[in-house]
Amino acid sequence: MPDVMEAVRTSGLVKRFGQQVAVADVDLVVPRGGFAGLVGPNGAGKTTTLSMVTGLLRPDGGSIHIDGVDVWRDQVAVKSRIGVLPEGLRLFERLSGRELLSYNGQLRGIPRVQVRQRSDELLEVMGLTESADKLVVDYSTGMRKKIGLAAALLHNPAVLFLDEPFEGVDPVSANTLVEVLRRYTASGSTVVFSSHVMELVERLCDWVSVMNRGRIVAQGPLDEVRAGRSLNEAFLALVGARAGEGTSGQEGLSWLGATPR
Repeated sequence: MPDVMEAVRTSGLVKRFGQQVAVADVDLVVPRGGFAGLVGPNGAGKTTTLSMVTGLLRPDGGSIHIDGVDVWRDQVAVKSRIGVLPEGLRLFERLSGRELLSYNGQLRGIPRVQVRQRSDELLEVMGLTESADKLVVDYSTGMRKKIGLAAALLHNPAVLFLDEPFEGVDPVSANTLVEVLRRYTASGSTVVFSSHVMELVERLCDWVSVMNRGRIVAQGPLDEVRAGRSLNEAFLALVGARAGEGTSGQEGLSWLGATPR
């Protein structure tokens, strides 16, 4: 059995879409507690990997354990331990924010009294109390991310998975999300989030896994991965030089910026 001190471990994870291999033999490790970042260029396989880890997409090969429990052998046990905020989150837009949390609490089997108490606290912390009875369809992008995070935290999961959680979020809302997540991890819980914004990962994470072309190319404590460089410099060295696309064609752009005729 995997080491229970690991929040997440995958072994030989594979996913194909037709002839395309999106994830190739990925051995992802995330220690328990704190922030872990999964970074990589667009198309590296981050979202596909997280979808498999959280039980949303069945892998073609390999194994996945969360807190020592096999994701695909005991999905009920695993899903009670995790919270998920996927990219392109779709919410029940004709519910109010408060109703959305209540509905999620009922689905989770949380007693109504606890749901009301936790919902009120989450709405307050997220700065959504005044908008709690507005329909979600009228929420801004930042408000949607905050109510989505509140729904993911409602059942107090051990591991929280976030796919590009700050995409399209204004700085004030982003700061709120960060503060909530810091409080969450301070108790020993784990946040795993994907991003291609190196500055954000460097500021938040103590562990990082770097993906490129469906594979893990580096993984470990943040300081070990960046090896005396900024994370962005380390990232470019790991995936940028190897990718190399978009540089050879620059000579063909001699017309760009020329005076229009």
